Amino acid sequence: MTFNTDIFSQFDKKWALLTAGDKDSFNTMTISWGGMGTLWGKPVVTTYVRTTRYTHEFMDKGDYFTISFYPEDYKQILGVMGSKSGRDIDKMNYEGLTAVEAGDTVTFKEAELTLVCKKLFRQNLSVENIPEDIVKTFYNGDAEHDMYIAEVVDII
Repeated sequence: MTFNTDIFSQFDKKWALLTAGDKDSFNTMTISWGGMGTLWGKPVVTTYVRTTRYTHEFMDKGDYFTISFYPEDYKQILGVMGSKSGRDIDKMNYEGLTAVEAGDTVTFKEAELTLVCKKLFRQNLSVENIPEDIVKTFYNGDAEHDMYIAEVVDII
């Protein structure tokens, strides 16, 4: 398994879709926070999901999820996936994306790259442990994030 990239811009500049659930019931959302590295002798990704997001429910139910990256011309679709809730629109059949199975979870055929991930760890990012300037910028009245660390078990 090989993946060569600029890890400091992969999430921030390209954005990605985080998809959790299985072929019968899943949700996806746009993410721009994340990291890649090695932990416990495994290749891992770290991502963050607000506790109020619909995708959070799917992240907590299942053991697997995907993080998928797209060509620049998908930026508008990724914008919708990050601003609309799966509670309100049918993201499973959203125009421009074709859901496909990826192991025990889901990705989209249009992805340039998909990381298939197995959850290893979840922890709440308590605002009491975050510097005040960051809390004011990112959590002023908004829900906290849960941090997920997952092993990358496949690259598609």
